This record gives sequence, structure tokens and C-alpha cells, in this order.
Amino acid sequence: METDKKINTLKDFISKGGNIIKTRDDRDLIFIDKDGKILDGEDMCDWIPEDNIVSTSIYRSRIEPWLTSLFQSEHLSLLIGSGISTAMNYLVGAGSGATMGTVSFSNYKKEIETAAEASAIACGRGKGNIEDQIRIANDLLLGLKILGKNEEASALEENINSVISNFAQSILNGENTIAKSDEKKREEVCSTLVNFLLSFASRTGNRERLNIFTTNYDRLIEMGAELAGIHLMDRFVGSLMPIFRSSRLNLDLHYNPPGIRGEPRYLEGVARLTKLHGSVDWIQNSNEIRRIGLPFGAEDIAPYLNAPGLKNDGAMKLMIYPNSAKDRETAEYPYVELFRDYAAAICRPNSTLVTYGYSFGDEHINRVIQDMLTIPSTHLVIISYDDPLDRIIEFYKKSGHSAQMTVLVGHNLGDFTNLANDYLPKAAIDRATIRMSELLQHRLGVHANDSKKSTLHESEASNILPTDVNY
Repeated sequence: METDKKINTLKDFISKGGNIIKTRDDRDLIFIDKDGKILDGEDMCDWIPEDNIVSTSIYRSRIEPWLTSLFQSEHLSLLIGSGISTAMNYLVGAGSGATMGTVSFSNYKKEIETAAEASAIACGRGKGNIEDQIRIANDLLLGLKILGKNEEASALEENINSVISNFAQSILNGENTIAKSDEKKREEVCSTLVNFLLSFASRTGNRERLNIFTTNYDRLIEMGAELAGIHLMDRFVGSLMPIFRSSRLNLDLHYNPPGIRGEPRYLEGVARLTKLHGSVDWIQNSNEIRRIGLPFGAEDIAPYLNAPGLKNDGAMKLMIYPNSAKDRETAEYPYVELFRDYAAAICRPNSTLVTYGYSFGDEHINRVIQDMLTIPSTHLVIISYDDPLDRIIEFYKKSGHSAQMTVLVGHNLGDFTNLANDYLPKAAIDRATIRMSELLQHRLGVHANDSKKSTLHESEASNILPTDVNY
């Protein structure tokens, strides 16, 4: 099977349960069907079993130690796309949740759809979505106001407000569905989410904090971090109605060990969160961006806007990208600040970026990743259940940095439950495992030098590798 042919039929291949893997010293992508049979690539690697069938245990022995090593990079970042929200909704039996599909505008419908489609094609996605439509509609609204067509502008603004309101409601419905789902299913999916987040956040306090970036508008990450006891830090300052600050201070969390004075230690389980496209609970209030107290699973946002200073704030004031604050000189505020944090975090030497559920459909995000890969010591790990936009493999082929990339795509490798339970590193800073690993490596090394009788199988080694060796 030729590579080009495989890529042309990739969506069909994955939909039938196929998996694509590239780890460690693999020179290229390896295609494995749902039964574990390697369709192509066995000549490029020496880890394929004699029967040419790859099982979950072989996947684990190949993936878990490699990810454990990568997760101990000096700088670690996690980019989460809509795939995690879709996975959690499916696991609780609620379908796919909120989608990014197109909507129908009643004003200038044809013009908006045509321009949105052209915009999507220009950036390589091929098909427009609701973000494209909102961006085009906002630009059109600005043009109508410049031309002095106030009645048409007013009608379009009302239409945009309705579209954004409905989209925000769909996001809340997704949260509400999870919050009200069957208790057993909800506990299982929340436990999986906790394990997923802790696998990344389990870094000793003297390591730089995990950076979490997401394009999602919902609060699933915040909910999971709260359940896991992870302390999230972002640009918002305050308690009652936190305000977004442009000046990002290097704040961190410390504690004083008992009996020690003047030597505070870094607190473990801390991460920095950046929501690149805004959030359903961010709102423009006067000249400020604030986060309102919107409970997870709330059925409607309107009651929580019924407060002094917020009563005139409708859906047009929600900070849902690309809905920008129109009364500011910087039309893209606060998104420009968020993307500055994103670029500064990942474009550094010895940096590892892991993407999960991200379809590579946002060119402004991909451009920064491409810049990151120009630094030889950086590494990109792509994990996804599927490739709905055919952009993941396209990015891999066009990047020119395949040696710096790990790819795990498919219904086995990208499954949220499989990933959290089998393939990600242990969700803890386990000092006992570290000590055991050092002891076993020392003993086996002595035996190997003396009698050359003792060998450590790779699958055994994967179970004793330390999760963090700097302690």
C-alpha cells in the first residue's frame, strides 16, 4: 500500500478501527488495522512481533516509557481540543455535545456563508464552521456601521447576538448533560479525566509548571482539575468576579515545611491554564474582561448576568472567539494576550508539546507549532481518536520535522479511556517506583557485567521506569 494512497483513504482507515503510530526511533508512520495486523511499515522497525500482530500490551511497552521520558522535558505543555469534550459526552451516553458546525444567519445569509467558506478554504480546512461565520458577520457589521447603514447594522447585530446566544447555550447543554448523567457513568468518566490530567501535572515542584492550553469554551478542564486537586493559575485576578490582567506576573504557589524557616518549597500539582478562544463564563464588562460565577452544569447563563453592572450585557459581550470587544482599540483583545502566552511557552529549547483531540484546523495555532519545531530540541506528540479534517497527517507531512514528532492516532491509541489507563505515565510522583527502578537497574547491571545472564525485557522495563527522576 503506497503512502499517498493510505493518506487519501485515512478517514476510512481510521473509521474501521485502524491505528497509526510513530514513536521512539520509528522513521515513519506505521499503519495497523483493528486486529493488530501491520499493513505497512514492518520493515522500518524492529519491535514488531514475529506473528506480525500488535496487541495492547505491545502498544503499552512501546508508548508508556517513551511518553514518560518526554513528559520530563524541561518545559511541558498540553494542547487540548474539542476531542476531549466529545469523548466525555460519548462516555456518559450523551452524543457528541456542542459542535462547531455551521449555523444559518437570517441577515446576509448567502454573503456570510460564501465568505466563511472561502476563509476556511484559504486556511486549508476546506469547510467553514461557526467561528468562521461569526468572524465574517462581525466584520460585515463593522462595515455596515462605517457605511452608516444603521438599520441593517442593527438587524445584523441582533442576528449575531442570537447566534452567539444559541452557541453558548449548546456549550452549557453539554456541561449540563455530563453533570446530570447517570451517577456511575459520571464517576467513571470523571475518574478517567482526573487520571488524564494528573499524568501531565504530576511534576515535582522544582520543575517548571505544566502549561495547559485549550481551544474549548466549556469548563471540563477546570472541573477535572478541581476533582484532582490541581491548582490552576491563569491571568484572572480576584475572588468575587476575577478580572483579566494584561500584565502576566510570574506568580506561583509555595509552602513552608514544618520546622524550616525562610526556605519555602514549591507546591506540587500546580498548572497554568490558558483558554485560547475564551470561555463561556468570560464577559466584557465596561472596559474590562471578567469571569462570572457560572456553575458547572448551569442550564442558562441569563440568571447569572442579572446583577448590577451586568444587566445590559447580552451574548454579544461573551468572550467566545472570535467575538471581540468592539469598544477597544485592540479589536482582538484579550486573544492576542493569550496567544502571546502560548507562543512564549512552547517556542523554547527542551520543550515538549502534547496535543489531544486537536484536529489542527486552526492555522494561527499551527503556525506557532511549526515555529516551535524549528528548535531541534523540541518535540511534538500528536494524540487523537481520528482525523476528521485530514489535517493531522497533512501537518506531519508538510512540517519537515518528522524526527521531532510522535503520532498516536486511532480508535485504540486515541481512545480517552485507553489513553488514561494504559498509555500515559502513572498519574503520581511515585518515589517508591523511582527507588525500585534504581535498585533493579543497579542489580541487573552488575549481573550483566559478571555473568551476562540477566536481561531486562522491554515490557518489564516499561513498568519500572520512574515518573520523575528529579526529586
